[in-house]
Amino acid sequence: MLGSKFSRLLFGLAPLVASTSASAEWILNMTPGVTDVSRSVYNLHMVIFAICVVIAVVVFGVMFYAMLKHRKSQGAVAANFHENTMVEIIWTVIPFAILIGMAIPATKTLTEIYEVEASEVTIEIVGYQWKWHYRYINEDPDQEISFFSNLSTPIDQIGLNATAEKGEFYLLEVDEPLVLPTNTRVRFLISANDVIHAWWVPDLAVKKDAVPGIVNEAWTKVNKEGVYRGQCAELCGKNHGYMPIVVDVRSPEEFAAWRDEKLGLAANEAALSEKTDWTLDELMVRGETTYNTFCAACHQATGLGIPGAFPALANSPVALGPVNEHIRMVVEGVAGTAMSAFGKQLSDTDVAAVVTYERNAWGNNTGDSVTPQDVAAFRAGQ
Repeated sequence: MLGSKFSRLLFGLAPLVASTSASAEWILNMTPGVTDVSRSVYNLHMVIFAICVVIAVVVFGVMFYAMLKHRKSQGAVAANFHENTMVEIIWTVIPFAILIGMAIPATKTLTEIYEVEASEVTIEIVGYQWKWHYRYINEDPDQEISFFSNLSTPIDQIGLNATAEKGEFYLLEVDEPLVLPTNTRVRFLISANDVIHAWWVPDLAVKKDAVPGIVNEAWTKVNKEGVYRGQCAELCGKNHGYMPIVVDVRSPEEFAAWRDEKLGLAANEAALSEKTDWTLDELMVRGETTYNTFCAACHQATGLGIPGAFPALANSPVALGPVNEHIRMVVEGVAGTAMSAFGKQLSDTDVAAVVTYERNAWGNNTGDSVTPQDVAAFRAGQ
């Protein structure tokens, strides 16, 4: 009877186990990582774990032996003594020696973790709700690279009403990864724009709080090319789970080529702000991409928002009202609400495109085309 019930239980759990195994590998131990520091942390963890196991085996072994060998049913009589100086010395010296033995490698590892000098690349990391901003700092401002890294998992895979099957890297994929060169000391300057976040990539052994108004430092030197993933590790609001981190580590030659490509794209983007012959269709295509990246998490892809939390944009006074007021709300945000200021996050071109999209999507159909020059004029008048 009992065996039959157990068999049915196993049969019922089989699909769950199979689906879990298919979707992700269960990792019970911490990862050795791909940096010297991450391996030092891993080795320290394993040494201390082994010490704890040995202590547990000895202590519990002695305890259970005493309980079984000297139990009352065997006629054991408790000894009556006041003290034993030698025993007290032993149980004081041995733990002290163990702690010193653990402290020496731990101190060495901590020294490695907090060594941030002599880095060859410096990157500023700023957390936003709910994305990351990266800036490769350079003495020449024209040679700096900066961009936002946003979740790129399709909206139709997310939520209880998802209509598409979840991808391999569900909620762990971004539109712009952080790119690093191998065998290069990289320094991170980590902060936040709004609330507390935490930048965490296990394979790099880097986990630092991103706190508004405070700059925390960390460094890494990755020895192996590859793509490494992490997440925001500090509860930061409604979409905390939608802040993945992707680090793409390439050879120094590939990194240099990527850098040149990004500088070229930045120059092209700057040229777009001077373009005056934007068509409504061009603005709508770009605006939809910008909206889905920066706005859809709150206002939803349908423009209907979330009642009681985030207002709808479909048939809203903002989208149907004066253009300049719409631009102002996107650029400056709304104080005291969840509407953030996107003026520093979006270019003139992207602000123009997203405002145009919001004024013509979901049946709004105002026919308004907002140009980058309109946005630049608004900024100039601020």
